[in-house]
Amino acid sequence: MTTLTLIGKADCHLCDVARGVIDQVLAELPEKDADRIEVVEASIETDPALYELWWEKIPVILIDGKLHSHWRVAPERLREALSAQEAE
Repeated sequence: MTTLTLIGKADCHLCDVARGVIDQVLAELPEKDADRIEVVEASIETDPALYELWWEKIPVILIDGKLHSHWRVAPERLREALSAQEAE
C-alpha cells in the first residue's frame, strides 16, 4: 500500500488544484494500481508540527512520508512517482 499525503489548509486555491491533480492522476492509473494508493489529507491549521515544517510551502505532497512536491503538482511527475512505488 502506498500512502499519498496532501498537506494543506482550508481556503487554499493551490491545495484545491493539487487535489484535482491527484484525483486526475488516480483516475488515469489502472484500477489495480489506484486501489493500492491511500490518499490522506492533513491540515497545517490543526497540526502545529505540520505548520512548523510546511506553512510556507503548501500544498505539500508526500509519498510514503517522503517529500514529492510542494506549491505545484505536475501530473506526469506524480504519475511516474506513483507507478514507480507500485513497481517496488
